[in-house]
Amino acid sequence: MAYSDFTLSDLKRSFGLTFNEQTNLFGHVGAIPIGDLLQTILQENIPLALAIHTEKARSEMILVPILVEVRRRLQRLISLFSGVDFSVAPERGLHGVCDYMLSGVPEQLVVSAPALMIVEAKNDNIKAGFAQCITEMIAAQLFNQREGTDLRAIYGVVSTGSIWKFLKLEDRMVFVDLPEYYLESVDKILAVLLSIMEDAVGQLQAPAVSAS
Repeated sequence: MAYSDFTLSDLKRSFGLTFNEQTNLFGHVGAIPIGDLLQTILQENIPLALAIHTEKARSEMILVPILVEVRRRLQRLISLFSGVDFSVAPERGLHGVCDYMLSGVPEQLVVSAPALMIVEAKNDNIKAGFAQCITEMIAAQLFNQREGTDLRAIYGVVSTGSIWKFLKLEDRMVFVDLPEYYLESVDKILAVLLSIMEDAVGQLQAPAVSAS
């Protein structure tokens, strides 16, 4: 098996997961202005991506600029990986290529301290991407444990580019965020991503970094 082969039932059976679907994970996080640069990029890209109407277009034109903005705001103290092979435990099915990954350290040559796994939803089906994303989160958790990286939680996002759904893995508990976020709330999406990665950087580096 590979990341994309697992079902939610497989994950419960193989990794002993339990699910909490009743938590608003980021209700406390306030929206922040997205800034002129990202606003200009998205104003140009969103109509084109939606007109092209392919997963590749939405990923490259909508999702990637937002992730790059997160890295920029955190003064490039995090790293962004795209299409990287992340084979952690092939014998347990934890192997394959991840769509996107944000790490809590700046090194780009090799993956270390993965904190946020991002899965591009196929066929506009957010829920269908949950199992793959959670499997990648389990792999990231195991990777960090092996490397002695102390992160309390691993986060995940399943996104069509225009719809975003967040997940959180703590121990064997998976939290599925109650709300879905849409591009009309890109200021909230950006704030949530920054909150996740600020926390990761704060755990791994001192002093903690604040978004500007």
